[in-house]
Amino acid sequence: MKTGIYITNTESNTGRSLVTLGVLKVLLSKVSKVGYFRPIINDTPKGVHDNHIETMISYFNLDMEYKDAYGFTMSQVVKYKNMGQEARLIDQIIDCYKQLKEKFDVVVVEGSDFDSKGISFEFDLNIEFAKNLSIPTILVSSAKDKNMGSAIANLDLAIKSFAERDVVVQSVIMNRVEAGNCDLMREELSKVVPAETSIEIIPEIKKLGSPTIKEINEELGGTVLFGENLLCKQADRYDIGAMQLRNYLDRVEENSLIITPGDRSDIILAALQANASANYPSIAGIVITGGIAPEPQIVRLIEGLPNIVPIILVDDVTFIAAKKIADVKPKMHPGIPRKIDLSISTFEKYVDTDFLIDKFRSFKTDVVTPHMFQYNLVAKAKSKKQHIVLPEGNDPRILQAASSLVDQGVVEITLLGKRDEIVTKAAEIGVKINGNIKIINPVESEYYEDYWRTYHELRKHKNIPEDMARDAMADVSYFGTMMVYKGHADGMVSGAAHTTAHTIIPALQFVKTKPGVKTVSSVFFMCLDDHVSVMGDCAVNVSPNADQLAEIAVTSADSAIAFGIDPKIALLSYSSGTSGTGVEVDKVRAATEKAVAARPDLKIEGPIQYDAAVDPTVGKSKMPNSQVAGQANVLIFPDLNTGNNTYKAIQRETGALAIGPMLQGLNKPVNDLSRGCTIDDIFNTVVITAIQAQEGF
Repeated sequence: MKTGIYITNTESNTGRSLVTLGVLKVLLSKVSKVGYFRPIINDTPKGVHDNHIETMISYFNLDMEYKDAYGFTMSQVVKYKNMGQEARLIDQIIDCYKQLKEKFDVVVVEGSDFDSKGISFEFDLNIEFAKNLSIPTILVSSAKDKNMGSAIANLDLAIKSFAERDVVVQSVIMNRVEAGNCDLMREELSKVVPAETSIEIIPEIKKLGSPTIKEINEELGGTVLFGENLLCKQADRYDIGAMQLRNYLDRVEENSLIITPGDRSDIILAALQANASANYPSIAGIVITGGIAPEPQIVRLIEGLPNIVPIILVDDVTFIAAKKIADVKPKMHPGIPRKIDLSISTFEKYVDTDFLIDKFRSFKTDVVTPHMFQYNLVAKAKSKKQHIVLPEGNDPRILQAASSLVDQGVVEITLLGKRDEIVTKAAEIGVKINGNIKIINPVESEYYEDYWRTYHELRKHKNIPEDMARDAMADVSYFGTMMVYKGHADGMVSGAAHTTAHTIIPALQFVKTKPGVKTVSSVFFMCLDDHVSVMGDCAVNVSPNADQLAEIAVTSADSAIAFGIDPKIALLSYSSGTSGTGVEVDKVRAATEKAVAARPDLKIEGPIQYDAAVDPTVGKSKMPNSQVAGQANVLIFPDLNTGNNTYKAIQRETGALAIGPMLQGLNKPVNDLSRGCTIDDIFNTVVITAIQAQEGF
């Protein structure tokens, strides 16, 4: 099965724990290894564990440590948000989940509790987590204390919010429905819930909504006087004992909690006697208010009674105590197995578990978020660590990116430049250069003579003299490229402080192109909200001819495949199909024919307009028989002017993450940075360079 299931609320107090318990139980009956994870937990006192995690791990005896079962506390999340580092938060959540996924067949992910004041903030976070984990969702809502219309409207709005963010809600569960309204609730929900989403209805089970005496005592900050071993008893209701005894006894109900002032010894003793009598209902416990402890004689009398229920003493007056008790929201605790068992049996009774699990088994999604794509890139780079040389060793951005890459164990790094200058610059910006980052000054390197002699030999047909070869190898770009050529590094990334020509020319001179490839080109990985598109050429070839354009298309498709993207290639023009003529559209048409002839195994379409390539509705209208129209994810531009401006427009207008440019067609990976690049740009370019080195292109 090897998947995950995300279970989250529409609001607080929906009874989500019941669903999580039920899902875990049914999964454990079908697969051997099930994990549990919470992206966010509420803050707890030092040494106190989250009760949800404790319950799930201990009750089901899950093979995992508490520390691995959650990502962050809510205060940590707020800190990340205030620092503007939500992306880092999501990346770490993905990492935690992926590590569990490696160990378990299925990971059940449970959303936040919605106990904080920022309900909309938590709701959005849960959508973001479900989307970036790319797992199907069970959405739990509650009909408690709502009329049917408002309960349905609340759930309908939540489903639409998830859908707008491309999160698939596989199942909705309306919990705590009045028993007589279950069939009607299902009928009305079916009018608003998408047909592909299953609907489950669970009625209100009074016992599950009743807090334990322990929870009540913790809320009131009371002192347990008697019955400490029975604090797990649940109180189905509460009664205030303030009437005269003869009137009060007629009002005692089954499993009620008696709230009475400490000076009403008559009520206390009568309640205990009623509990012991076969003629009166049993009570759950007694709360003594006002901070007035029973008199010694009364205590002695109670101590001699059999079957004493829990009795707690609180400082609050009766009215305040009663109000606090009414507001107590019951939770799952590992020490209340009867409540856990009742939750599971309720889930199994009212939910079609086999149908639900089958839906999750068949779940597939094409959604790839920027965070998911980046995570997968980094994970792939780590899987077979490569050695990357960065010639611009004293650039602050390079230093910060290099430090991050090495700290995360992504690649091995060599910086080029003078050691004292690099170390000084690193200290100025607070970056520690340790033994994990190698520094080479080209002219002082043990490789220097071998490199310039090799360069001289490779370029002797151009009549390059020895002194010019020495000067070339003193240049960091040439030296770094030679490291790659010689196999002393697996790839090079430069351009933060040098021109594109300065980076690419050495590679063209002696690294050269792969066999069968004549055109070096580039692609950007454009990470949009729910998918990744490969766009080329946006950085190298100004006006490629038909042969070059065909080669760029095929090479870009191979790049897409290497990075886990199933290519659907669109050669773009101002006209779709056979509808237009002109020099430029004819060039694209010829390039398409050449690309199809060279690689009949690929899905290639052209000429095609951008909207017809990416919009399913437009694509179906303009080119109804095309396998690519409306689904293209490899977009080939007719010239550099179009490509460069289009990718930048998309990046700026949509906020898409652009990773690249990645050069393709060289024998070994050398990649060029923009001089305006950010630290993240450098990080990502090094990662894709490492993957190119792994893949041998």
